[in-house]
Amino acid sequence: MIDAHCHLQFSAFKDDLSEVIKKANENSVDIIINSSSSLESSKGAVELAEKYENLYAIVGIHPHDADKLNHDWDKELISIARSSEKVVGIGEIGLDYYSHDSSKIVDPKIQKEIFIRQIEIANELKLPLQIHNRQAGNDILEILEEHKTKLQKVPGMFHCMSGNIEFLKRVLNLGFYVGFDGNITYDGIAKGEDTPLPVLVKEAPIEKIVTETDAPYLSPIPYRGSRNIPSHVIIVGENIAKIKEIDKKEVEQVTSKNVRKIFNLDNL
Repeated sequence: MIDAHCHLQFSAFKDDLSEVIKKANENSVDIIINSSSSLESSKGAVELAEKYENLYAIVGIHPHDADKLNHDWDKELISIARSSEKVVGIGEIGLDYYSHDSSKIVDPKIQKEIFIRQIEIANELKLPLQIHNRQAGNDILEILEEHKTKLQKVPGMFHCMSGNIEFLKRVLNLGFYVGFDGNITYDGIAKGEDTPLPVLVKEAPIEKIVTETDAPYLSPIPYRGSRNIPSHVIIVGENIAKIKEIDKKEVEQVTSKNVRKIFNLDNL
């Protein structure tokens, strides 16, 4: 299988990274794609991709970091993206309007400016997008629709898909794939949402689904509350198979094919 989105360059893996990667390989997780949230984590993702054969990197600025950039941030991001052939996308980028107890929402105007600039960068570099959306779906789709001519033929994927069925349909109509994580195993509905994730899994065609972990976050049951690892993408796949009432081997094969198509992995 493929873990299409995790963060092995984060400090949660500083003590046992090689063991985590080895365990993933032993569990038939053949490819791991590290996504980024800042310039520093983008550099870290590239470093790991260069060090480990089965790792790839996605570089970009998360909306939480949109107000923490210097004047030439975009030039630096382009330089990072061009530094390795194993950079396969721009992300995770997008908008986040979720109000945390510990921090305020980054000014939406700034978020939008950084998001749009990264769409332009992806177009310049001919790379797909990995989209972060948290309670900002309408604004994200409006921006993507306005900049549709700057998207790649396969535009990318929505990471950790959430929202309602109508939103899912609009995402699919734009040509995007959708990623599901360990939180599809959780009971109930997340704060601010109105549609259970298994409903979205059921509605999304398997030909448009990719599997991911968001490690070290979003550990699936029975590991919820502990550090997530790429090996747990197997559990995500098993739950997708159960929800959609199809064979887990089909999930493994089709979702892996989808990731390879989005990020052009077979031509690297």
